[in-house]
Amino acid sequence: MYFHYCGIPILIFFCERVKIYRRNNAISHNKLLFQCFYNRCSAPAYHLILEGILILWIIRLLFSKTYKLQERSDLTEKEKEELIEEWQPEPLVPLVSKDHPSLSYDVVTGPPSHRIIVNGKECINFASFNFLGLLDSERVKLKALSSLKKYGVGTCGPRGFYGTFDVHLELEERLAKFMRTEEAIIYSYGFATIASAIPAYSKRGDIVFVDEAACFSIQKGLQASRSFVKYFKHNDMEDLERLLKEQEIEDQKNPRKARVIRRFIVVEGLYINAADICPLPELVKLKYKYKVRIFLEESMSFGVLGEHGRGVTEHFGVNIDDIDLISANMENALASIGGFCCGRSFVIDHQRLSGQGYCFSASLPPMLASAAIEALNIMEEDPGNNIYIHKNKCILPSSLIYGGFCRTPGLKTVGEPLTPALHLQLENSTGSRTNDLKLLRAIVDYSLDRQIALTLARYLDKEERFLPPPSIRVVVTVEQTQEEMEKAAQCIREAAVKILK
Repeated sequence: MYFHYCGIPILIFFCERVKIYRRNNAISHNKLLFQCFYNRCSAPAYHLILEGILILWIIRLLFSKTYKLQERSDLTEKEKEELIEEWQPEPLVPLVSKDHPSLSYDVVTGPPSHRIIVNGKECINFASFNFLGLLDSERVKLKALSSLKKYGVGTCGPRGFYGTFDVHLELEERLAKFMRTEEAIIYSYGFATIASAIPAYSKRGDIVFVDEAACFSIQKGLQASRSFVKYFKHNDMEDLERLLKEQEIEDQKNPRKARVIRRFIVVEGLYINAADICPLPELVKLKYKYKVRIFLEESMSFGVLGEHGRGVTEHFGVNIDDIDLISANMENALASIGGFCCGRSFVIDHQRLSGQGYCFSASLPPMLASAAIEALNIMEEDPGNNIYIHKNKCILPSSLIYGGFCRTPGLKTVGEPLTPALHLQLENSTGSRTNDLKLLRAIVDYSLDRQIALTLARYLDKEERFLPPPSIRVVVTVEQTQEEMEKAAQCIREAAVKILK
């Protein structure tokens, strides 16, 4: 009875509330739809057009086929064979004439020491980079021979895979001590030394300022680094500073990005393509002024410049700690094979993990490492008789031959009197690089017939960033006498008069 009088009114009350709730929700839903439609109509026209295009594109993708079968007609076996016979593949490389200068070789018999046998003729060697005459040293040969008997010919493994021998560690220690740096690292190939060192430090996004006359191994290192390269005019410090100032202004626009970009200056101590010395003191000033790092390639100046042969740093009296990395090969003054880098320990240790030529190439044969150690011993024991510059015995012939070449008609001498490798270029080009090379080659052949061995400077014409003009390279060593220098200069003058008339 209680439920009859109380429960029924309560049930009726709840039913009424549900009807009101549903009616209100319907009104709210209609309002929401109307509001959305109104907002859509009031949107900008370009927005509506863009949405319409997207809707049509989606509908097209849903109903279009993924691909179309291409109509083709099957070929008969005979037609296939005819097409195969007619097809000619494109050559992998451009065709080269068989009389190209790079394909004609001067064959050497015996050691390329002071006296060299070229094409069966004994000549005075003005072509090899045997600056200190250690190539034919009996002490060096005996040391290499004893090492050959002990270790064998090669190593058959990189340094990290059973390719590290005790003589490698000894040579690295000796080189670091000789150069007065904390540590040194050796490579088994001279060309790969600087070409591996640059990309070990400079990566994509970093900036490298490079001299236009930089050698080919530096160019390959820059290419491998994928860094942003800015070239400055050869030995032009004003042009270099201009580039550094421009970069400084660019860095101020985005300081956050500038903080993570590394900047390097890469130069040679003694340029192989220009035969002159870099202005290292000015480079060091720019280094500290603009906060950049200096990489110094000293393959031509190691063992040559400086009182003890330590290179361009000793030549100018520059503190070697001001140079972030020094690289040189052991194929010139030390008369061995391979190269080395030296500097602070944390800089060198990084190459042991990142230097491609160090990590992936078979290590230097122990007999060549032993030969380099013995060559260092000779340099340290008697520097006065072996160092090229700052000793009267060596500087006199270099200046004499430089002066003799300056009087050669039709040829101009490129380089400085103190450099051991000079270039002789045509004063007036024929307008054709091939013809210029033929004229210079005729001078080389004329000299070779008269027992003077010279060589043309060779370049990869299509690979060089700044291709140097054709030239004859003349190398002066400590073994050549004053009479031999005068004979060579006289022979070249006669050849120039006869061939360039």
